[in-house]
Amino acid sequence: MKNRKTIYVFLSIFFAVLFFIWDNYSFEELATKKENIKLSTTNFLPTSTTGQIVHHNYYSLSYNEPFEQAEWVAYSLTSDQIVSTDFKRPYFEKDSKVKTKSAHYKNYSNSGYDKGHLCPAADRQFSKLAHDETFLTSNISPQNHQFNSGIWNRLEQKTRYWATKYKSLYIVTGGILSTDLKTIGSEKVGVPNYFYKIILDYHEPEIKAIAFLIPHEDSNKNLYKFVTSIDEIETLTGIDFFSQLPDDLENKIEKSNSYNNWSFR
Repeated sequence: MKNRKTIYVFLSIFFAVLFFIWDNYSFEELATKKENIKLSTTNFLPTSTTGQIVHHNYYSLSYNEPFEQAEWVAYSLTSDQIVSTDFKRPYFEKDSKVKTKSAHYKNYSNSGYDKGHLCPAADRQFSKLAHDETFLTSNISPQNHQFNSGIWNRLEQKTRYWATKYKSLYIVTGGILSTDLKTIGSEKVGVPNYFYKIILDYHEPEIKAIAFLIPHEDSNKNLYKFVTSIDEIETLTGIDFFSQLPDDLENKIEKSNSYNNWSFR
């Protein structure tokens, strides 16, 4: 009889705890929290002019089939992701998630152009999966070697510095794709004349953004010489950036071409 009472007490406590969990953490709420975690890495995605957005584990992109490359690649970069590892550099592979099929890496052979990462491998060294994902051909664009290893590399390094300084950033990168571009390879991969990078520091109290538009050529100029407005890049690309932000904030940061709030040390 005593054992039976003990069981009843235990069951009463168990169901009371279960009801408390249900009342305070409903399945709907848990699902919402899970979705919010997912959205936190995608809620600043730009619009796509092609309708072909592809999500990978650690970045997203909008693929532009006529130019055989992404019109943008977007991802978050946080200070704890800035690490140095020695992962073996993998071969470039076609992106199986691109429905129209991404370009083959052989288009770059003997072209005189590097396979220029849009999401840099150095931004994704916190895991081998994240690192190796950057070697999909949907994440590359033809880049002159002096440009790729020079001013573009300097901008990538500066971006990692800012991620360390400001803790977390949202980054959008791509080439300016237009009908008059030179092409390489049998699939006619477009060679952009300009590349852009837009960086959003989305944490209060100082939400700010900075945009760069850089000619596809070697340059020793200071990076701040290439600062432009997001509005200018939207005009050139037809892409709407940061439409998820409140309109007043979006308008403020997108029309600015100031770099005063960013440390160029």
